[in-house]
Amino acid sequence: MPLLGKKFGAPVARPMLPFYVSGLVILYGVNAFANTLAATDEYKNDPRNPALKNKDPNAGH
Repeated sequence: MPLLGKKFGAPVARPMLPFYVSGLVILYGVNAFANTLAATDEYKNDPRNPALKNKDPNAGH
């Protein structure tokens, strides 16, 4: 007796492919928009900006 029950030959990946692709497009767009907003003059020097964490800590001293 199988642990998960009887298997049915229903396709899963092919009908869901448009949803997977659209999800990736939405995530890419949100990431690009967030990076654009983080690079604006208003938030460029904000200490909460994650882009500042990659810079040399002794650069300001």
